[in-house]
Amino acid sequence: MSKTNDKIPASAGTGVTPRGAYPHVKQVGDFIFVSGTSSRRSDNTIAGVDIIDEMGTKKLNAYTQTQEVLKNIDKNLQKLGSSIKDVVDVTSFLVNMNDFADYNKAYGEFFEKETGPTRTTVAVHQLPHPDLVVEIKVMAYKPQ
Repeated sequence: MSKTNDKIPASAGTGVTPRGAYPHVKQVGDFIFVSGTSSRRSDNTIAGVDIIDEMGTKKLNAYTQTQEVLKNIDKNLQKLGSSIKDVVDVTSFLVNMNDFADYNKAYGEFFEKETGPTRTTVAVHQLPHPDLVVEIKVMAYKPQ
């Protein structure tokens, strides 16, 4: 019978409250599952949203958002004594595949091609907030 860690607060790690009835992280035996994670901060602002003029025009920066998403994932994993180095599988969701190069560049700062996790990247119609352009979920392996 595998051990499940159900005692981690839903906002563990990043201090961000999930936007639904789910935890950010869940451990089952030696595996840790991290829910889809965005660049949303604990104050509900979103990293990677740049205001570019006095009219409030926004530029949504996939590079910055990807960096922040992966940092948030690492923070959530650290609450369970793990880290991003333990990630074995990644699923990424991009609103626009034209952002793939910026996403991929930021991703490469966290993982190496030869030793990193497996990865699937898909385009989606939209994410839970109009300023989000990338969301990532991962599975990590950390023997108990």
